[in-house]
Amino acid sequence: MLVLLPPSEGKATAVRGRPVALDALSLPGLTGARAAVLDELVALCEGDQDKAADVLGLTPGLRGEVARNAGLRTAPALPAGRLYTGVLYDALGLGTLDAAAKRRAGQSLLVFSGLWGAVRPADRIPAYRCSMTVRLPGAGGLAAYWKPHLERVLPELAGGGLVLDLRSSAYAAAWRPRGELAARTASVRVLQVSVVDGVERRQIVSHFNKATKGRLVRALLTAGAKPRTPHALAADLRDLGFTVEEDGPRLDVLVREL
Repeated sequence: MLVLLPPSEGKATAVRGRPVALDALSLPGLTGARAAVLDELVALCEGDQDKAADVLGLTPGLRGEVARNAGLRTAPALPAGRLYTGVLYDALGLGTLDAAAKRRAGQSLLVFSGLWGAVRPADRIPAYRCSMTVRLPGAGGLAAYWKPHLERVLPELAGGGLVLDLRSSAYAAAWRPRGELAARTASVRVLQVSVVDGVERRQIVSHFNKATKGRLVRALLTAGAKPRTPHALAADLRDLGFTVEEDGPRLDVLVREL
């Protein structure tokens, strides 16, 4: 099973350690593309600060991210599994998984990134600010930039198993499984269910969506589940205590309001 995750805006910061080594990252077929985006991002942030903040879509309170991006080549790096924080990653709790589940996480999780394309949990990268929605002056829109590179390396990585796509739309635009692989790809929508005046209402709420997806992945990794189809995934999730409704390859996971 290959699990596709979005990154998080929240990131841990290492105080010391080795900087990123591009040739040591997984998916070596992306090395050249990563180097090109890194070079352009650093150059942008070393130059006109206002222009860099505008290109990156930063609010005044986040202007410090420009200086951090300018130092990406020498900044201490952390494993991606520790770098990304936030609701989904807190619920996933990679650091507290047992040894077997951690091994499965290392083999199955893939985090998409506007800067790195996609990384494994063990890949050591520095904290950065560059979402997939950014349009760099040279590379252009990053989703379109990464698409041909990811299409060359990811289908083989997916192998013959299920692809579980938990990305947001911006990151899903960088690579969409096609053909036979698309038939083995499942997406998940988390719906909060409440009852108002006797009428059931369902809505997507960001916090529930992210937290439930994190718990869902953690449960699958802990159980060692190996579904090969969306239908088998739905069955596994029900066995793990989730309420799931199937709509073809999309699964709706229902969270009851407390």
